[in-house]
Amino acid sequence: MTGTYEATKTKAAQMHQGTQMREGIQSGATLGASQQQRSQMTRELTPEQRRAVAMRRQQILLAQKNRMLKAEREQARSVWERQEREDAPAPHAAAPVKQPVPGETMFSLRKIQGEVLRELRTSDHKTLREVSEKAGVSLGYLSEVERGQKEASSELLVSITDALGVRLSQVLTMIAQRVEQVENAQGRPDLHAHEDHQVQAYDAA
Repeated sequence: MTGTYEATKTKAAQMHQGTQMREGIQSGATLGASQQQRSQMTRELTPEQRRAVAMRRQQILLAQKNRMLKAEREQARSVWERQEREDAPAPHAAAPVKQPVPGETMFSLRKIQGEVLRELRTSDHKTLREVSEKAGVSLGYLSEVERGQKEASSELLVSITDALGVRLSQVLTMIAQRVEQVENAQGRPDLHAHEDHQVQAYDAA
């Protein structure tokens, strides 16, 4: 029994080995035939067709490379945008608008003074540089005085009026008139009118 079993097992192994050899031979033959067909097709192509095939391959490779570069650029852009959003400062709340306090002065004497000086300078067709050099003050300081950012001292005001060719009293009168116009627009009581009313009441008594 044992000898018969061993003989049968050996025969089966030989048959399996033979089958594998036949399949390998058939596979090799098929692969060889395929390679031969491709070689034959290549030999059958004309030089123009070969160049066209080579060009098509280059186009495919170039398109693949472009797609890879585009994907890399998009990824880099998304990373940059994310970093920008993370690094961006948080928006600050809008500062509350300051409401005017009743009785608070609604005009700036510096601004009125600057407006008068600027009107006198422009009406005489003089430049800031000309007036600043003649008055002996810096160009930036004179510009700030005209914009109402700084108030000129009495000595500086005298120098500026001399450079403008006008009297100090004339400038002060114009400033006083401008202040009076603002006060009248705000409905402020007139001190002189109040004094006149008191005088009339005293005379009537």
